[in-house]
Amino acid sequence: MDISLQNVEYRYQANTPFERLAIEDVSIEIKEGTYMAIIGHTGSGKSTVLQHLNALLVPTEGTVRIGEHEIRAKKKYKNLKQVRRKVGIVFQFPEHQLFEETVEKDIIFGPMNFGVSESEAKKRARIALKQVGLQEEILEKSPFDLSGGQMRRVAIAGVLAMEPDVIVLDEPTAGLDPRGRKEIMDMFYQLHKNRNLSTILVTHSMEDAACYADQIVIMQQGRLVKEGSPEEIFSSPDDLIKMGLDVPEVVRFQLKLEEKLGVKLGKVHLSIEHLSDAVTDLISRGERV
Repeated sequence: MDISLQNVEYRYQANTPFERLAIEDVSIEIKEGTYMAIIGHTGSGKSTVLQHLNALLVPTEGTVRIGEHEIRAKKKYKNLKQVRRKVGIVFQFPEHQLFEETVEKDIIFGPMNFGVSESEAKKRARIALKQVGLQEEILEKSPFDLSGGQMRRVAIAGVLAMEPDVIVLDEPTAGLDPRGRKEIMDMFYQLHKNRNLSTILVTHSMEDAACYADQIVIMQQGRLVKEGSPEEIFSSPDDLIKMGLDVPEVVRFQLKLEEKLGVKLGKVHLSIEHLSDAVTDLISRGERV
């Protein structure tokens, strides 16, 4: 399912003394099966864009198309359930949204709220639990008796059980240690590939954007300032640094290596393996390093 934002503007508390412009003239095309990362500082407009992707917010100017559904500015929409069923959002600290007395009840709540039968919802719960790497034995446990990492996976299973076509991840690894962060990001990447999900990652992590995304959008002061593939985005690290953004560690290492050795390695390399191959290739060609 494709999603597009066309010249979208959003103002919080519009037409009041507290009106605040959050995003302006934002146009983004997200093709089915894309893994897109949206990066930028706090306050850049990332989260506001995110909330337009399943019509939690309706633009004050412009148009949002979510599959066959079109959301226009200045129109009232009474029932957007079908849109929200197609686009699942995993917010920061999703475990804080758990509330039922058992894991199973928590996971099936969303699907049943969208009209899925209880028997079908329970079937989906078992599938979703397996997809997030948990065993069926915990279905009858209270989610509040689980570890923090397990609670987060249960909350994610609740989103997956709605069988969305698009999944939006808002800083999904917030508060996790490096190992936990990699496990969660690898899990989402496998889901993206295995289920052909469109995935939109809102993140501060340049490492995650470089490693997992195939398209990157940069937001700054409410506007889209740059977009392209990871290679295109990170091939101009000075531009990112001027914006106050970081670059992946491997790119920093490549820049220091090129400066130290007085050679250029061509395009930017986004993994240490590819960087090592580039250096090896230089050596094999007899160049000094």
